[in-house]
Amino acid sequence: MGVVSFVSVAPEWVAAAATDAAGIGSVVGAANAAAAGATTSVTAAAGDEVSVAIAAVFGGFGREYQAVCGQWAEFEQRFARALGAGAGAYAEAEAVAVGYVRDYQAISAQVDAAPLQAVEQDLLGAINAPTRALLGRPLIGNGTNGTAADPNGGAGGLLIGDGGTGYSQTTAGVAGGAGGAAGLIGNGGDGGAGGAGANGGAGGAAAG
Repeated sequence: MGVVSFVSVAPEWVAAAATDAAGIGSVVGAANAAAAGATTSVTAAAGDEVSVAIAAVFGGFGREYQAVCGQWAEFEQRFARALGAGAGAYAEAEAVAVGYVRDYQAISAQVDAAPLQAVEQDLLGAINAPTRALLGRPLIGNGTNGTAADPNGGAGGLLIGDGGTGYSQTTAGVAGGAGGAAGLIGNGGDGGAGGAGANGGAGGAAAG
């Protein structure tokens, strides 16, 4: 299984960076504008040809510098706008993710609150039958908790489901059962406690 990298981003950090970038651009732009006259139109120190030629060279350098500054200012404005747009995109994605988590929690609470009616059980069984037959785990639903006969917790549903809790051993020297893996949306099961002198079971993976 490949390793997935995660990036932690707070929308307010990105928005603050966009504001700072725009402020820096404004300050630099004002400084360049103030220096434009003195750097692009250099007055010759004397009326001789050499002084005039030197003044023209420095004036040319000043105009080239102002042109580069104009290009930089345009890039800085685009960068600040991109940061601002990125902050909005992160905030929107965060809001959507929070909504999905709340929906899952509501569904999980309803499932755990009371036994499902017979019709609901039949429907859920029909939905889960293909993945149980092929992969040994449901599509939707929490994994089974470990037992003395089968200590490891069962994996949660591929789409939605928490992993089952590992069995806590009572026999000395016997490790606790491992927690079951979570589904795409869900939490891995807790590992069971080990017997005296033995390690507890590993927690279930956060994604199945």
